[in-house]
Amino acid sequence: MALDGLVIHSIVDELHKKLLGGKIDKVYQPENDEVVLHIRNNKENFKLVLSCSASNPRVYLASDYKKENPINAPMFCMLFRKYIQGGNIVNVSQVDFERIIKISVESFDELKEKTTKDIIIEIMGRHSNIILTHSSNNKIIDSAKRIPPSVSRVRQILPGQTYVLPPKQDKLNPINEISLNSFVDTLSSFDGPIFKAIYSKFLGISPVVAKEICFRANIDENILVSEMSSNDISKIYNEFYNLFKSIKDNVYNPSMVIDESIDKVLDFSCINLNQFSNLSVINDDSISKILENYYLTKDIKDRIHQRSSDLRKSISIKLDRLYNKLNKQEKELIESENAEIYKIKGELITSYIYMIKKGMESVEVVNFYDPEYKNITISLNKNFTPSENAQKYFKKYNKMKTAKKEITSQMEITKEEVNYLENIMLSIENCENLAELMDIREELSKVGYLKAKSNNKKETKLTTKPHEFISSNGFKILVGKNNKQNDHLTLKVASNDDIWMHTKNIPGSHVIIKTEGKEVPDETIFEGAMLAAFFSKSKMSSQVPVDYTKKKNVKKPHGSKPGMVIYETNSTIYVTPTEEFVTRLKSKFDN
Repeated sequence: MALDGLVIHSIVDELHKKLLGGKIDKVYQPENDEVVLHIRNNKENFKLVLSCSASNPRVYLASDYKKENPINAPMFCMLFRKYIQGGNIVNVSQVDFERIIKISVESFDELKEKTTKDIIIEIMGRHSNIILTHSSNNKIIDSAKRIPPSVSRVRQILPGQTYVLPPKQDKLNPINEISLNSFVDTLSSFDGPIFKAIYSKFLGISPVVAKEICFRANIDENILVSEMSSNDISKIYNEFYNLFKSIKDNVYNPSMVIDESIDKVLDFSCINLNQFSNLSVINDDSISKILENYYLTKDIKDRIHQRSSDLRKSISIKLDRLYNKLNKQEKELIESENAEIYKIKGELITSYIYMIKKGMESVEVVNFYDPEYKNITISLNKNFTPSENAQKYFKKYNKMKTAKKEITSQMEITKEEVNYLENIMLSIENCENLAELMDIREELSKVGYLKAKSNNKKETKLTTKPHEFISSNGFKILVGKNNKQNDHLTLKVASNDDIWMHTKNIPGSHVIIKTEGKEVPDETIFEGAMLAAFFSKSKMSSQVPVDYTKKKNVKKPHGSKPGMVIYETNSTIYVTPTEEFVTRLKSKFDN
């Protein structure tokens, strides 16, 4: 999926129609790489989102934008307010057929003279940027991402420098008139499949659009250019020509392809993607709505991933240390299992003390503790008397016997800590918004894994919601996303007769089946178990064991970490979770 030249062309057309002549009332910068312009035009209010995020760069008109703005506006935001707030949009254009949008804004400067500034949005993956320039001389005022010589020797983006377009690609602009002969000559030089030739030789075409052209022409997208007949090339050209004639005439069909079995967007474009006719397709008049629907969840997920990177790294380091500690403890435990041999050696020395003299380094005697009465060689300290050597072995026996109990106890503590931190890692993966990530940070601060930002230890209210599902039999099923929610569900939401579920000895979510005093059918138990397995560390495994019992059998030990409970009189069911199954249950709840 990509914002190719075609999508940019349709975005520019939409912005031109809706924003031309509009006044920029407010400017906000909720993210370092994202600016939001509040625009008033023809008695309508618009929110124009400009993002140069490395993973999700985009430009669109938002209808559901809820990001909070920082208390203190960033410097780049203040520059925007100084130069373009209160100004009018006089032009919106696409540079050539590249993924570059230019928005020209006319406003009064400090001397009350009208000047024009250009907002240039370069949508180029990790090289994406938002640049503010003087329209008259292309001098850069500033940019969201400054590019000094140390980063790029070819093209710097710094205040005061002249803005220069990115280096041109050796591709033809499909918006320009291209004859059949020129089309054939361009493609014939490419050594590879026809669909790759199309997007490699022409500007602004993504792989999915290249495949769509092949599909419409009824030509195998993977056929080599060298193996194509002149008739095949003509078919490709006709579809290519018709497509870009529609684009030049600003005729679009914004669409989004969804695989409903897993509730996932597979692709989007400003044209109909006929190649996905076997899947669900959502069409809309506005390309902005298509982009918003696609990027809303994806952008949040990516930003959560970015903002939790330090947290994940810190927990991973702690887990690695705990894994090593557990490994050492297991080795020490195995060694302590041999404590009995030291007791036997001490008793054998005592029994054969008449044979041992000071100065001996070893003695070989019959081991009467062995059923076969084999000989055993016992090492001695030549500076010790026979009695002292016996005492040395008895002391070692007692020390290792005590160590066995201590190591066993310490291993339980280590395993509990490992289990807790693995649960935290799972909770971070399950985060769906930044509030849930903040819940996890707050929890880690309270249990001492993170440095608390304040001395306020007061328990904050639960601001995020658990997953909710409806079983085939109509029972509500609740699934916690993190330890805070798990404790809330188990200790406050669940009634004594509700069904509590959790993967057996595997980090995962608490699952509650609300019984409302009714008998719960086996089908609902199975569905609850599927959810418990899916929202666990073993979501990709088969035959995952899930324990379930009535909530009244679940207890939280005093002083235990968040999300940690003990339970008894449980049953176990084995299930193999699938994303399709969970999506079906979720859709029942949404409906």
